Amino acid sequence: MAGVRSARPATGFRAFFSYKVLASAVFTLLSLAAVSALLSFYPSHSTDVVPRRSFLASDPLRARLHLIYRQAADHSAVATAYAAYARRLKLDSSRQLHVFEGLSAAFSDLSARLAVPIDDEDAFRPLEKEAKDRVKLARQLVGESKEAFDTQLKIQKLSDTVFAAREQLHRSKKLGTLAGSIAAGSTPKSLHCLAMRLMEERIAHPEPYRRATAAPPSDLADPDLYHYAIFSDNVIAVSVAVNSAIKNAVEPWKHVFHVVTDPMYLPAMQVWFVRRPPAGGAKVEVRSVSDFGFLNASYSPVVRLVEGGRGDLSVLNHLRFYLPEMFPKLRRIVLFEDDVVVQKDLAQLWSLDMDGKVNGAVETCFGGFRRYSRYLNFSNHAVRDRFSPRACAWAYGVNVFDLGAWRREGCTHQFHHYQRLNEDATLWNPASVLSAGLVTFYTTTKPLDKNWHVMGLGYNPSVSVDEIKNAAVVHFDGNMKPWLDVALNQYKHLWTKYVDTEMDFLQLCNFGL
Repeated sequence: MAGVRSARPATGFRAFFSYKVLASAVFTLLSLAAVSALLSFYPSHSTDVVPRRSFLASDPLRARLHLIYRQAADHSAVATAYAAYARRLKLDSSRQLHVFEGLSAAFSDLSARLAVPIDDEDAFRPLEKEAKDRVKLARQLVGESKEAFDTQLKIQKLSDTVFAAREQLHRSKKLGTLAGSIAAGSTPKSLHCLAMRLMEERIAHPEPYRRATAAPPSDLADPDLYHYAIFSDNVIAVSVAVNSAIKNAVEPWKHVFHVVTDPMYLPAMQVWFVRRPPAGGAKVEVRSVSDFGFLNASYSPVVRLVEGGRGDLSVLNHLRFYLPEMFPKLRRIVLFEDDVVVQKDLAQLWSLDMDGKVNGAVETCFGGFRRYSRYLNFSNHAVRDRFSPRACAWAYGVNVFDLGAWRREGCTHQFHHYQRLNEDATLWNPASVLSAGLVTFYTTTKPLDKNWHVMGLGYNPSVSVDEIKNAAVVHFDGNMKPWLDVALNQYKHLWTKYVDTEMDFLQLCNFGL
């Protein structure tokens, strides 16, 4: 019994000792596992370009490597930016573009090599020297090119500004032209008032005007006199043209003016010239478009189109193509626009040698400007096969027409032929009577001396004073007509001095003369 009791304490001690050994072993294993995990985890999350083992041994090497890498990256960006500037600014020297592109590529290659881990000082030193040399070269090139690049950039910005200003100027000119066209095409209140006053006078006192117009002078068709044709519905403009021609004529009694107007304005025009007859024995005949019976839709393509609803055509403006039919007894006639002012005697125009040509006119071309190519559509074979784009254009305003040569050449038939071809407006702008005249009188126009007809007073503020002084006729062609508020003031007096200010209706209509 005694032996059994003494054996139990020994067994409990050994069990306790075994438990402590096992616990110590487990704790030791866990500690080693934790340390191992920490050592294996830390290197995998390092963000340094140079391995940990390298900069732990030599930290200055790591700092130098990082500094060189940043310098290479920065100068690579600068070189790339300058190359892009050179490409965008289109510099004259392509050498600079190639140098900066090559330098940028070299820095990119150097940066790639600097990103590779370096363990050895000896291996790092040549790479460091190369990087410093390239940085030095880059700084030198940037210093030399900066002024040129800045200048080119300023030039580019200035060019962009000039381009924008030109675009704005172009838009402003278009708007100005549109506004001028509206002003020129509209009837001012004063002109409308004058026409209404004159028609009111005709209605109130019909008998005196009926007697005055019932028996026209017998010599209105005398071919030995000097005949003018004016087609207009502007009463005061016609009166100035007639008055200026008479006042500057040496023999005014030989001058006959044939005024043709719209039927609506016929009474107003008749009243004016009955109340203010031409001086010096000159004669004025006032007629309406409707007085010419041959002008019907079956004969004239213009009349047919107008009666068909074409609003871009005017029969009054196209009467100039029917002069031989309108004045069958005349041999020669001078066509006036209503915006001209005569400054000298024009009798020599009726003795001018026309060399067998139909139309005598002042040419307007100079260099490559104002030639047929400006007025006609040469992409159309009907124009291309018949006319030369380099042919010189001329102007309406003062035109001498040999009606005998006109009949011989069949110019009216020529006009009808091309007018029919242009019904769809593919040969020229239908509203342009000049384009129609260019095709009608091609090769049958005689150039006149430029002093007979000086143009531009309705749009050009720079017409020479000597040109105006020497001109037989000045022409206010353009939108700035002398009877409008937009007239050029430096020329307006040339027109206003021939206005018949004694006509009482002018004061009633507030003409600002």
